[in-house]
Amino acid sequence: MIEVKNIQKKFAEKTIIQDVSAQFKTGQCNLIIGASGSGKTVLMKCIVGLFHPDSGEVLYDGADFTKMEHDEKTEIRKQIGMLFQGSALFDSLNVEQNIMFPLNMFTDWNLKKKIDRVNEVLARVNLTGVNRKFPAELSGGMKKRVALARAIVLNPKYLFCDEPNSGLDPQTSLVIDKLIKEITTEYNITTVINTHDMNSVMEIGNYILYMYQGVKEWEGSNKEIIFSKNKKLNDFIFASEFLQDAKDMRMLEQAGKISNVRNMDDLLSKENPHS
Repeated sequence: MIEVKNIQKKFAEKTIIQDVSAQFKTGQCNLIIGASGSGKTVLMKCIVGLFHPDSGEVLYDGADFTKMEHDEKTEIRKQIGMLFQGSALFDSLNVEQNIMFPLNMFTDWNLKKKIDRVNEVLARVNLTGVNRKFPAELSGGMKKRVALARAIVLNPKYLFCDEPNSGLDPQTSLVIDKLIKEITTEYNITTVINTHDMNSVMEIGNYILYMYQGVKEWEGSNKEIIFSKNKKLNDFIFASEFLQDAKDMRMLEQAGKISNVRNMDDLLSKENPHS
């Protein structure tokens, strides 16, 4: 689990993050959402150590990352996988070499063991046999899957995804979401995702942190978000008339299910008065 407590971050005199606390639990997809300039990217960078918060704590399984020595931080970073917004593949390296890059940096494995691991993670993201292809030969969705394979090649405890669906069509986005969700569950990873994609919010958002002008405006699950009364959140998530109608329909659907369950309970209690 990753926990942030009362994080604050300023640049010059401008406060970007103000007193934000949250828990990102293991084995679930934890989403940070918000409009551009809301502070979500700065918050993620504080969590991974690219920025040092002015105050507050960043706890990795109870250990405060902000107070660690350099060697201790390095050990935590070895347990972190990162999926970058633009995939960040090396154009001059083929797929196999790109995925092998973290293994070359952090392990002393022999070449066969490295290649076996590369093939294992490629199979996991459904890209068997593309080892010799270069990034320029891949579609946007394939690049994201290669980048995801590289992010998990060291079997990380923590996975960070920065706008994983950026630049992808809706169908490919769903494929990436499904992969991230499956990998998170299978490997019991603490996954933190920075996203604008509302499909991701509704499909895989086990926990959602909504940032507004540097503060935590709302938190909850993708099931709770439908019934939220928070106006800022609703204006952000359900901005269009179409999405507002979809929200209203889903609320009616859920209300109907609840009503049916209550009616069934009443019926059963009448049939079995002594149960």
